[in-house]
Amino acid sequence: MSNKETKHMSNLSFRILALIHDNPIRSVFCDPYKLLRVAGLKRGQKVLEVGCGPGFFTMPAAKIVGEEGVVYAVDVHPLAIERVKEKIEREGMKNVKPMLANASDTGLPDQSIDLAFIFGLRYIAGGLGNVIAEIHRILKPGGVLSIEKTKGSAKKLIAEVERGGFIYSGQHARIFIFRKSKAVKIEASELKK
Repeated sequence: MSNKETKHMSNLSFRILALIHDNPIRSVFCDPYKLLRVAGLKRGQKVLEVGCGPGFFTMPAAKIVGEEGVVYAVDVHPLAIERVKEKIEREGMKNVKPMLANASDTGLPDQSIDLAFIFGLRYIAGGLGNVIAEIHRILKPGGVLSIEKTKGSAKKLIAEVERGGFIYSGQHARIFIFRKSKAVKIEASELKK
């Protein structure tokens, strides 16, 4: 599968995920505002959300960054983008830009994003290495990449992200924080080695 191609879960799987994410009880067990603040979101930032799904974190992120900021909500699943658009309209949000795209090829300008976050993903279309290379390209110098720890080895995740040109800054709750290194740009092909 090339970087331009996308693969996503079935429509049925997405609808089940959306039912879980849109259930008001979920916020009791997983406070999106708390996790986003731990990830480093602040008023006025330009933020990339990788794998927005049905928008569980999207609307809270937009409220945190405020009218001066913007959230680019990226997903490869058309139903995810439809759901986010519905929420934008319902809540009257003007600072969310839903993008039907692979996070490894966003089309965003170089060094245009303050912070990128990846929450709750078990599978990343295009591969994590390609997504990290794209995030490195679009983050401003010193920009932040926050990743929620899911399955797998923390050491392996940290090593892979560091190979992508980031410096591990630490873990807060279950969020791993990385800063964009001022080192030379790392190509996605280098990360696959």
